[in-house]
Amino acid sequence: MKLSDLILEIKNKDSFLCIGLDTDINKIPKFLLNEEDPIFLFNKSIIDKTNPYCVAYKINTAFYESLGTSGWVSMKRTIDYINKNFPEIFTIADAKRGDIGNTSKMYAQTFFGNMNFDSVTINPYMGSDSVKPFLEFENKISVLLGLTSNIGALDIQLKKANKDYVFIEMIKSSMIWGNEDNMMYVVGATKPQYIEKIRKLIPSHFLLIPGVGAQGGDLNEICKYAMNDNIGILVNSSRSIIYASNDKNFAHSAANESIKLQKQMKIILSQKNELEL
Repeated sequence: MKLSDLILEIKNKDSFLCIGLDTDINKIPKFLLNEEDPIFLFNKSIIDKTNPYCVAYKINTAFYESLGTSGWVSMKRTIDYINKNFPEIFTIADAKRGDIGNTSKMYAQTFFGNMNFDSVTINPYMGSDSVKPFLEFENKISVLLGLTSNIGALDIQLKKANKDYVFIEMIKSSMIWGNEDNMMYVVGATKPQYIEKIRKLIPSHFLLIPGVGAQGGDLNEICKYAMNDNIGILVNSSRSIIYASNDKNFAHSAANESIKLQKQMKIILSQKNELEL
């Protein structure tokens, strides 16, 4: 998918919502466990009810890999279902890969070639040769970890290197490996005080912003600093949507939570358009 297609979808739906399919076999409704593939059935139900309100789905691969072969099957069925029925929706493999060149080439083939995701998250801290194999795929987007939302970001990312933070030095180095058409950056919603600085550094790149919902990120504050002329953000919410209910109406409850966020986003987009007129 081209980035221009994603921007068009954002405008068509008045939404920049990304829903994280972090599907934990221990948290899905118990009645699904009797099914042949409970993970896929859960995902399919969520997708069928929430797709009008979001522009992206992010699959955190750890929840699938932990189940072995059956988990990979569920993940493949999920991405195939989205691609077949909702090709206009942007897909993200939240795999956080990144290794020496030959290994990264295989990871890129896995998620872009075999699984046909539109994008994949990458840990760029091994340097350019760990990222560039992903950038060789046309109309695919590499999502580099910039500043993450977890507490552990303080351990390395928010340490000073030279005169600036480590994560800022990483962005400065990596921004020349690709461009705004084939690279995004992950910036956690729980650290909005750094977003303005990041935006000045990379004004045109899209930002994938996790941490809204269960992690407590404030949507309005994020948008104030993160949005650019092309909207430029995907805001991810996972647990607060997909686990909104544990009964037989779980997918309907997920849709209701999605609608709440989409309505907030529509207001923000409307206000942005008014300011630009």
